[in-house]
Amino acid sequence: MKGMVFTELLAMAEQAVGEDVVDEVLDGLDLDSGGAYTAVGSYPCSELFAIVGALSDRTGIDAGELQRQFGHWVFRTFEQGYPQFFADKAGALEMLEAIEGQVHVEVRKLYPDAELPTFATRMLEEGGLEMQYRSDRPLVAFCHGLVEACVAHFDRPMQITRTGGADGREALFVIREVR
Repeated sequence: MKGMVFTELLAMAEQAVGEDVVDEVLDGLDLDSGGAYTAVGSYPCSELFAIVGALSDRTGIDAGELQRQFGHWVFRTFEQGYPQFFADKAGALEMLEAIEGQVHVEVRKLYPDAELPTFATRMLEEGGLEMQYRSDRPLVAFCHGLVEACVAHFDRPMQITRTGGADGREALFVIREVR
């Protein structure tokens, strides 16, 4: 998993609970990396889940909820770092539909070894989008946070329904305009 995910998780955690607490959490884990990450490095996904689990234990916030909050955090990072992805999108549905065919194409150019989830989308006649999420990693809750943050970015009310995802690797999101 790309180091940027780790550096952003730790930045979010430091803002929420402070650097000292994050250091204590990392010191309490047996991580191959030693808890030191660079944005351009690659690290085992298991370390991400160990950190999220330890932060969950420390804060009392459910690990899935932490992933969801992290999705919101990372979306803001994408907004700031890659405004070109959003510039020509009229709304959240158009942006979400573009993830696989545009955003991930560009990510693969920058990081050819990136292991990305897949998004199969279908526009719905009644003003909505069906999005099937699949990943080798159990990050459905993280994806849910990204979807929520995308909807918030475009400031148009939407209803987000998620089905499946019990194993965290696959879920169906239906995003509908609220009228």
